[in-house]
Amino acid sequence: MNAVKDKKEEQGRLFSNKDLRRLIFPLIVEQILAVSVGMVDTVMVSSVGEAATSGVSLVDMINVLFINIFAAVATGGAVVSSQYLGQKKTRRACEAADQLVIITGLVAAVIMAGSILFRRQLLTLLYGSVEADVMENALIYLILSALSYPFLAVYNSCAALFRSMGNSRISMEASIIMNIINVIGDYTLIFIFHWGAAGAAAASLVSRMVACFILLCRLRNKNLEIHIGVSRHISLPMIRRILHIGIPNGVENSIFQLGRVLVVGIIALFGTSQIAANAIANNLDSLGVLPGQAMSLAIITVIGRCVGAGDFGQAEYYAKKMMKIAYLVNGLCCLGVILTLPLTLSLYGVTDEARDIGRLLVIIHSGCAIVFWPASFCLANVLRAANDVRFPMCASILSMIIFRIGLSYVLAVEMDMGAIGVWTAMVVDWVVRSACFIRRYVSGKWKTFYHAA
Repeated sequence: MNAVKDKKEEQGRLFSNKDLRRLIFPLIVEQILAVSVGMVDTVMVSSVGEAATSGVSLVDMINVLFINIFAAVATGGAVVSSQYLGQKKTRRACEAADQLVIITGLVAAVIMAGSILFRRQLLTLLYGSVEADVMENALIYLILSALSYPFLAVYNSCAALFRSMGNSRISMEASIIMNIINVIGDYTLIFIFHWGAAGAAAASLVSRMVACFILLCRLRNKNLEIHIGVSRHISLPMIRRILHIGIPNGVENSIFQLGRVLVVGIIALFGTSQIAANAIANNLDSLGVLPGQAMSLAIITVIGRCVGAGDFGQAEYYAKKMMKIAYLVNGLCCLGVILTLPLTLSLYGVTDEARDIGRLLVIIHSGCAIVFWPASFCLANVLRAANDVRFPMCASILSMIIFRIGLSYVLAVEMDMGAIGVWTAMVVDWVVRSACFIRRYVSGKWKTFYHAA
């Protein structure tokens, strides 16, 4: 009897359990593949030496900063498109898709040009105290990385649009191709041609170009709910609607990543071994929170569709359901990262000191992420999908400045804890963010920001 009742209830939902599985599983695979690009670069470059490893890791922090700007704008487009699909306005969703591809391409081109023209000034400003050989590797890696920004930005936007349709399989397939090209390119350019950091960046550039063109071609299929090519001109009202979501999210993500860059600058004060340990820990820790990152993307699609349909009852239902899934799979993956440390740490060609520090950093991150990471990051996307974008931005920025940056300096420099102090401050930041977002969700204020257009 209960099974029949549950089946009837599911039939009334916007997303069945099968729909959620089709959306979430490819997203998890895609997130694993996305992180593996950086891991492969770091592991293979580590064979060249700690200077190359450190140079790549420093630039990767800057890359993540810009990538998060692209992802934020893509999120704005995904929210708007999902809401239009919830309203059954497919042509408006297609118009939003066109404007999203245009604006992300333009923003990325400007960032690319600025990064290349002012590369030395940027790296000197952030990491002026690093050793000369580390700086030279960083300069080379930054130039080639910057060339890939427009392709990566458009790729992220196209992937977000497929997710808005509940179809994450296509972007997963493109990500598989991108990773295969990257691994082959890394091996060829680093071990055969001995290009070092330049080889890793060049392989990533080519792989991102290919993935971008694949998704652009797939999105031109007019049989899709959302496809590009509907509008040929820039629509300022639609761009404003996208940026209304994207800008606060972009500001939040940018300051968040800038804060990470600044605290790496603090870690850089303690020498190359701690920089390398931080790079290794960032690689391994990212694996543990991959399911949470996948759920964050899925939440945008599901909650955005519910909000667009004006059904906040279903929005609450799916928010609770998806947060439970996020905690379950995120916790299992974090435990897996901790248990496999003896194997994964052996892959990196660094000193014993760097390896020992990296092990401790991973344990701090993955152990605490089991409890705090989903509430700190996934729950915020429930608010954003309902157009409640300013609160998560303000809460995240204040927590970042006060705890992740301010407390990092106190613990790392004043108390001489180094990288361990920085990562301890990061956990405190998670605790504060979690408390803010849970309070906001429970209050129900997030339901008052959406107005159909």
